[in-house]
Amino acid sequence: TMLNDAHIRWMIRADMPSVIAIEEASYGSPWSEEEFLRVLRQRNVIGMSIDIEKVLVGYMVYEIHTSRLHLSNLAVHPENRREGIGHALIEKMQSKLAFGRRNRITCEIRETNLAGQLFLRSQGFRAITVFRDFYEDTNEDAYLMQYRYQPTKEWE
Repeated sequence: TMLNDAHIRWMIRADMPSVIAIEEASYGSPWSEEEFLRVLRQRNVIGMSIDIEKVLVGYMVYEIHTSRLHLSNLAVHPENRREGIGHALIEKMQSKLAFGRRNRITCEIRETNLAGQLFLRSQGFRAITVFRDFYEDTNEDAYLMQYRYQPTKEWE
């Protein structure tokens, strides 16, 4: 697959035009550049970009908490979907989990974002809670989806 050439790295300021273009192609209520910069300035927030042949094709933003990671945003360029790029980003987060310490990933997702829900389910996430009227712009509900760390079989 093309993913052999994929490179995951820290998001940098120069990524913003590409990130914003993908964000606007992906979401009906996209984050603005100001929102990205405000969120990324927080000490417990990490932004990661994924490149294929030096072209940015996706990104994620997540928060580090004591017992969990929280996925705030993830998107893949429409022309590069279903190539394993989102999976590679989620796998990167999953690799940071450990038994008895940070052992889960949480993510709120719009009730209307079926593609996103199906993607997260395919990565081992499950819906655990509904937050009513979670989104101020649409009064939509959000599902809180969660992935729990699974120790690999040989360690059980």
